[in-house]
Amino acid sequence: MGKQSGFMGGMYAVSEWIAKFSLTNLAWFAMNLPIVVLVLSLLDAADRGEVLILLIPVILLAPAVFFPATAALFAKAREWVRKDYMVENKSYWSYYRENYLQSVAGGLLFTLLWVVVAVDIYYFYESSTILTGVFLVTSILLYVFTVNFFATVVHVSLPFRKLVKRSFFITLGSPLLFGTIAVTNGFLLMVSVYMFPVIIPVFTGAIVAFLSFSAYYRFIIAVKKEEE
Repeated sequence: MGKQSGFMGGMYAVSEWIAKFSLTNLAWFAMNLPIVVLVLSLLDAADRGEVLILLIPVILLAPAVFFPATAALFAKAREWVRKDYMVENKSYWSYYRENYLQSVAGGLLFTLLWVVVAVDIYYFYESSTILTGVFLVTSILLYVFTVNFFATVVHVSLPFRKLVKRSFFITLGSPLLFGTIAVTNGFLLMVSVYMFPVIIPVFTGAIVAFLSFSAYYRFIIAVKKEEE
């Protein structure tokens, strides 16, 4: 009975986590559906003119749609990592509203940075291998910086400028955190996009947020211990 009870308890815990991840990820995916449709249309674009026409609404929607939705996803991940759900289980939509304004402000900044890097990569792709490599490395740095911003904006209450500075210094301040986020996220995204795209609407975003915030939170705890 003990073994059976333990097995059933384990299965229940696994199913509970699957439900948490999938329901939250589905909410996040639903909020980003307009961007998803535009990106899928981009993949079938016939010429540069069509690409530009489709890119403009993606750029305009990203700050107001993608960033608040993803910040709410990271807020749920923070709740799971810290086990806050055992005390107060807020809904995805509560976190969405709670972090909306700072997420939009971050979205404006980071969308601009991503556009600059993407344009540089596109411009130098055929003319300079070295500069293309430099901007590809910059894109990895910017990706981790963006992830750390999401983790920071849901974890601490600071003015926007300080949130950005804190996220930037955390990105550069820990090679281990940087590598963990870059490698785990890169692996998950490659598997999701190239091998199992069906899991993107159901699990990918939630797993990325959970693993990223877990690494971020361990770093924050370690820093606090060193300061004591």
